[in-house]
Amino acid sequence: MANLPKQFVRASASLTSATLATIAANKTGIITSISITNTTAAAITATILFNDVEYISAASVAANDTMIIETKTVLAAGETIKGFASSTSVKFHISGVEVG
Repeated sequence: MANLPKQFVRASASLTSATLATIAANKTGIITSISITNTTAAAITATILFNDVEYISAASVAANDTMIIETKTVLAAGETIKGFASSTSVKFHISGVEVG
């Protein structure tokens, strides 16, 4: 069973909840880092859901700033990472380890 570093998400946010990644069949995803980058001149809010459960809920990110969250969250095969923000200029970067 190999443990491989994985970039689960590198994407711009949408204004409504959207699936950003799904854990592959026969794999386990361990999320270790979440970065939310606001490239606008105004504060925004962002939400991240793991398998439809809010993990980060309407978190405020200051203008031209990045919020970094270190975590150890395990997702099973088929579970999803979803997200959205109050601006499409927000970038999500979610990484970790894929096991299996």
